[in-house]
Amino acid sequence: MTVRVIGPHQLSPQTSQTPGMERMTAIDEDIGSKNLWVGTVTLEPGARSGAHHHGGCESVICVLSGRIRFRFGDNLEETAEAGPGDFIFVPPNVVHQEINLSDSDSIDSIVIRDSQENVVISVDLPVSVVDEA
Repeated sequence: MTVRVIGPHQLSPQTSQTPGMERMTAIDEDIGSKNLWVGTVTLEPGARSGAHHHGGCESVICVLSGRIRFRFGDNLEETAEAGPGDFIFVPPNVVHQEINLSDSDSIDSIVIRDSQENVVISVDLPVSVVDEA
């Protein structure tokens, strides 16, 4: 095992995806990680992700640019907002949705999970719940 540098051109789109988001893998078991998945996530202008959770994984979202509304809870009943420099901690099994508050700028973030793979479990909620602001 050795130190590895993963450049932006080496990120892989071969990972679990959620509608409204683009995830790219930087670090996972394929490069030798035993406990982490790390990647980038982009949420396009005006986009909102589908409702999902990450199973038993703890996750951290490091917001690099843009403003995000983060809805969470079994029916997305709780809300938090974050911007550049903010970190969002997501406990295991917490259903959530990301919403880009801008119609002109994307949200770019780095996501870290305590798993070798990017676990993403989509959750079926009524459209009226997922489409709330």
